[in-house]
Amino acid sequence: MPSKVAFVPGKRHTRPGSLVISLDFELRWGTRDLKKPASAAHLLNSRDVVCRLLDLFESREISATWATVGLLFAESREETSRFVPELLPAYERARLNPYAEKVGSDEHDDPLHFAPSLIRRIQACPLQEIGTHTFSHYYCCEPGQTTAQFEADLQSAVRIAAARGIRLRSIVFPRNQVNREVLPVLVRNGIQSFRGTAKSWLHEASSFASQRLLHKRALRLADAYLPLAGEDVVDWPVEVADHPYDVPASRYFRPYTPSLAPLAGRALRRIKDGMDLAARTGRVYHIWFHPEDFGCYPNENLALFSQVIEHFRQLREEYGMSSLSMAGIVDAAIEASHKQTLSYSRALSA
Repeated sequence: MPSKVAFVPGKRHTRPGSLVISLDFELRWGTRDLKKPASAAHLLNSRDVVCRLLDLFESREISATWATVGLLFAESREETSRFVPELLPAYERARLNPYAEKVGSDEHDDPLHFAPSLIRRIQACPLQEIGTHTFSHYYCCEPGQTTAQFEADLQSAVRIAAARGIRLRSIVFPRNQVNREVLPVLVRNGIQSFRGTAKSWLHEASSFASQRLLHKRALRLADAYLPLAGEDVVDWPVEVADHPYDVPASRYFRPYTPSLAPLAGRALRRIKDGMDLAARTGRVYHIWFHPEDFGCYPNENLALFSQVIEHFRQLREEYGMSSLSMAGIVDAAIEASHKQTLSYSRALSA
């Protein structure tokens, strides 16, 4: 079993640091149950954002994990029906049931619920990983759902991805509802990594109602600009028996809004400082967001995010910092562990 590497803050280590980017790709499936769902114009803009992000990633040789809702893979409503799990989530809140959603016939008719062309675009872009955001944007911490229902949903996600030649290796839990009771289910279904929640109690896994409590929302917003939750750099993932690798989040890339525009530079500085620390100490900085977050102000958001990418390029040149997907960082951790084990074996036999 790989052993956890000890890191000393401020000290540069032999293993280079890494930037991980994960994107929760949902379109309508991610906001359909909210009191104020994203508008059609907002979501249509986000489809263009996906293409612009891919162009940015390709031009700058950036890896990313696109955690994609399984329902977006379907070419048509008829194909969707072939992959719907037999065991559906039994949420106590009926509004959460995704299968009551009215959808069109295909992507041309309904580009808010279908996205096979965008998924093909991601597949064709170098260095990108397609992970899962569950089949139906499944909520693992909501009352009424069960582990068996989650596994049925995950199996549908695995099957529809496999039909496109995609092997799912990573998962991002919708609404960051990381339920550790289901981690063995991930292993059984070939998932090797998941995005754990950020270390602070502000980001602990819970029901959406708990996450939306006013004081938590206010503190999470403030933490984007002020160091309230402490250091957000994370260690490399390690193996735990019967569990996938945990690749914890460092920071949510908060989208641009005019009301908070004067603070955008401070939020960027927080991110860059974290990336600097990861590069200097050989650790990991994991940024996440939804492509849909950029839908209201796509140009402003992409301009801000491009500054993060340019800062990474400086760190790559100065420190050898790498850009890895969630699956990629697991592969790198396994390789480093094997090298360490081999080194120990040689030392003992010398």
